[in-house]
Amino acid sequence: MNRNTILGLVLLLIIVLATQSIVIVKDTEKAILLKLGAFERLLEPGLNFKVPFLDSVLKFEGRLRTLDTQPDRVLSSESKPLLVDSFVKYKIIDAETFYTSTNGGQDRVAEDTLQRRVRDKLRNAFGERTLQEVVSGDRDGLMLALKNSLGEDSGELGIEIVDFRVKRIDFERELRATVFERMKTERNRIAEELRAEGREAGEKIRADADKNRTIILANATKESEKIRGEGDAVATSTYASAFNKDPEFYDFTRSLKAYKATFNDQSDILLLDPDSDYFKYLNRSEQPD
Repeated sequence: MNRNTILGLVLLLIIVLATQSIVIVKDTEKAILLKLGAFERLLEPGLNFKVPFLDSVLKFEGRLRTLDTQPDRVLSSESKPLLVDSFVKYKIIDAETFYTSTNGGQDRVAEDTLQRRVRDKLRNAFGERTLQEVVSGDRDGLMLALKNSLGEDSGELGIEIVDFRVKRIDFERELRATVFERMKTERNRIAEELRAEGREAGEKIRADADKNRTIILANATKESEKIRGEGDAVATSTYASAFNKDPEFYDFTRSLKAYKATFNDQSDILLLDPDSDYFKYLNRSEQPD
């Protein structure tokens, strides 16, 4: 073997060792360094180095993960069966703990453990609530309580529970009719309360309108009577003034009004003495000048 061949082999070995020694960790990854299969240290994002053939690197997805669990059968506080479909969003925050608690960083082990905990938390949470509270209660409050409860134990797996959501709550077949009737009764009760409030408001509006109408009519009647009284006063004053100036003309005017009122209807019949004062001006008009 000549010298050039040996140099080439040495150079190739150096290149292989160099490539085996360099480790690049992305910002979205969590990585740990293992020495002969045992945990050695955490690796930071960026360029890292390891000893070839002695050290190995294990990487985990550090971005948000979603565990969409199978629907779980739970019981309410009245022992009514429910099917709850939910999902969990989580992420790895401690790669060392995740590695040691999941038999070497096995995702399946982590998800199975998390799913069992979700199932237990759901059973506890729904077991403390009645069917009515489950149907009409605070769904957001329930999910927040479950998220916080799961978060209390998540550190044991090296993960953080970011969110927990209940997608759907189904009733078993024998409960559906009962729940539907209960919901229907509740909706009818609320509708009747709203109708009663509407009727009460309508009666109040009508009463206020009638009151205002009565007040307006009373004020109008009062004003008209006042105007009529003022008109009568003016008329009386006018007639009095005319009488004082010319009593004969005043009597004549009153007689004309009396004639007009008496003979307003052609069917009217009046029996009076021709010499009566009623015919004073009529008789006078028939006398020769």
